[in-house]
Amino acid sequence: MNTPQKGTVFTDIALEVFKLGGLLVSEGDHMGSEYGITSARWKILGALSLAGAPQTVPQIARSMGLTRQAVQRLVDAMSEDELLLFQDNPDHKRAKLISLSALGETVYLQLYEKQAEWAMKCSVGITKTELETTLSVLKRISESIDR
Repeated sequence: MNTPQKGTVFTDIALEVFKLGGLLVSEGDHMGSEYGITSARWKILGALSLAGAPQTVPQIARSMGLTRQAVQRLVDAMSEDELLLFQDNPDHKRAKLISLSALGETVYLQLYEKQAEWAMKCSVGITKTELETTLSVLKRISESIDR
């Protein structure tokens, strides 16, 4: 395939990813609504859970592709809602370490279970190989943009 044709297909992929992103945010908001969690808050819970250790705002922002300012607003509000805990950071006086509270862990685990069932429904009719190929290509596109 020549370069102009690849560019057109790439643009179509980007547009479909934008559409899918909006759908995923909407579904995430719906799944989290019974816990008072938006997709944005769910991203923060997920970033902290997946990291397996307390994180700073910049670390969370990098891992989730969000701005530091957006993450700071979210973690401040989530701390007030008792979902997150702030700890002193021995490596930096001003950049606090953030971790899940017991409530935050509980909410995240409940959402994780709910999402796992939803993912199984959404992937009906798609083979594991197709999903793995899609994931691989999306990661390569992300890497090429993030250089």
